[in-house]
Amino acid sequence: MSEPIERLLDIMARLRDPETGCPWDKEQSFETIAPYTIEEAYEVADAIAKNDTVALMDELGDLLFQVVFYAQMARERGQFDFNDITTAIADKMERRHPHVFADAEIASTEAQSLAWEAHKARERAAREAGNGDGGGERPVSLLDGVALALPALMRAKKLQARAARGGFDWPDAAMVIDKIAEEIGEIEDEIAAGGSDQALREEIGDLLFACVNLARKLGIEPETALGAANAKFTRRFHRVEALLAAQGKTPGDSTLQEMDALWDRVKEEEKEKG
Repeated sequence: MSEPIERLLDIMARLRDPETGCPWDKEQSFETIAPYTIEEAYEVADAIAKNDTVALMDELGDLLFQVVFYAQMARERGQFDFNDITTAIADKMERRHPHVFADAEIASTEAQSLAWEAHKARERAAREAGNGDGGGERPVSLLDGVALALPALMRAKKLQARAARGGFDWPDAAMVIDKIAEEIGEIEDEIAAGGSDQALREEIGDLLFACVNLARKLGIEPETALGAANAKFTRRFHRVEALLAAQGKTPGDSTLQEMDALWDRVKEEEKEKG
């Protein structure tokens, strides 16, 4: 086999060979591989965030290998193979882009997003009907198809966006800010009342959900925003540790007041640097 993808498929088949394959690869299943797939996707995102194109190429290869792994396991079960996967996604892309591959006209990116989501909704409804679920315990929901395994911030945004398409949404960001203030008040009330861990967990969840809603209303990706906040905290804390080390100290043998003062110093340094 000379084509790169054919070579990769052949490597995967040999790794899974019952007689001569790799013991670890032979033992894997959809369930055991899924966590690795999620990890590889995050490593792709990490390479992009670091603007490391060499690492990005490598991580994309790892992610592609995950797809090949699933395809091989499914082929062994007689379910589908790699060609079925590529054919299905090619068909889907053509189906969902009638303005490119057919004669439909879409005027803007926003209109395209709405058309895309509407098409996905029709596909979900057809799939549910085909599975015999259309007349089951509940009707097809706007929230159907939002994966449970998504990171919580990402899933919250998708749930809110789906509900918004049905008109269940705050009219503007100011009202979401009021909701955030309300949720903070409820947390304060629970703390003052000696609320249980469960009650506090629920109230904090409501606050986080409202913060995601605010980000969505402002057109900000919450996962990206929190990721940037994590990076900023890490950068500043590393600088605080370095300043402490210059004094022969560590965070463990410094007071909170000392560290707060250095934290403010680091913030001022960053402002001066622009």
